[in-house]
Amino acid sequence: MSEKRNIRDHKRRLLAAKYELRRKLYKAFCKDSDLPGDMRDKLRYKLSKLPRNSSFARVRNRCISTGRPRSVYEFFRISRIVFRGLASRGPLMGIKKSSW
Repeated sequence: MSEKRNIRDHKRRLLAAKYELRRKLYKAFCKDSDLPGDMRDKLRYKLSKLPRNSSFARVRNRCISTGRPRSVYEFFRISRIVFRGLASRGPLMGIKKSSW
């Protein structure tokens, strides 16, 4: 199940990267008050016709091993639970679980 979520999230990332420039241009033109209203409406319509998953707001950082969406360390791309297990076992370079 986690692999399916990660694949879906990866597709969203690719789609967001593909439409990033177009989406930013449409948004900038829609906010420009110097343009005529009907032209801004047309651009707003074009913006609404872009795929929903092409927005970066729908991209979620997920753990690459479990697919967990919350508490993911962005540098390692793993969740805190997996991170703790790997840190205690030792396969993470430079990370050591402290004990006192």
